[in-house]
Amino acid sequence: MVNMMSRTGDKKLLSEIPREKIPEYIFMQLRNLWAVDGLYYLGIEEAYGTEVATAIDAHVWEVMGKIEARKLKEFLGITSTDIPSMMTALQYSAWGMDLEDKEITVKKDHAMIRNVKCRVQNTRRQKGLPEFGCKPVRFGFLKAFAKEFNPEIEVTCTVCPPDAHPETLWCQWEFSIKEK
Repeated sequence: MVNMMSRTGDKKLLSEIPREKIPEYIFMQLRNLWAVDGLYYLGIEEAYGTEVATAIDAHVWEVMGKIEARKLKEFLGITSTDIPSMMTALQYSAWGMDLEDKEITVKKDHAMIRNVKCRVQNTRRQKGLPEFGCKPVRFGFLKAFAKEFNPEIEVTCTVCPPDAHPETLWCQWEFSIKEK
């Protein structure tokens, strides 16, 4: 027996998830997507080396930053180009949602996001792998994401691997308006 499902059928299926389980379902799917990302990276790294894998990853995430920002602006109905609006969307992004222990500060003309417990890096450590030098990957994503809101938003990295960092901070990113 073939059971054909349309988008309407998929929406009905999703509507049957108990309301209190929807966040858990979303986080599970996010972890699945990040697992695929990690597996692709490890496969490329094994076949071609860390430098090539990181370059490919950085390019993909730079493109993804623009796509995700555009889609989130539309989905959330954001029309403003200021930093608080950009940070609202960033918190809904796959990267923002994936940060389990994060600190976020948002002001009118400046914002900061800190990742104090990185699941990806801790997983690499548990597997006996070295830290992933994610700075160029994340930098490209965040710059493209911010630029999609406002080309005047400047992204600064205070710390991110491969930078040396304290055990209580993996990365810190700041957003401000370029001075003219």
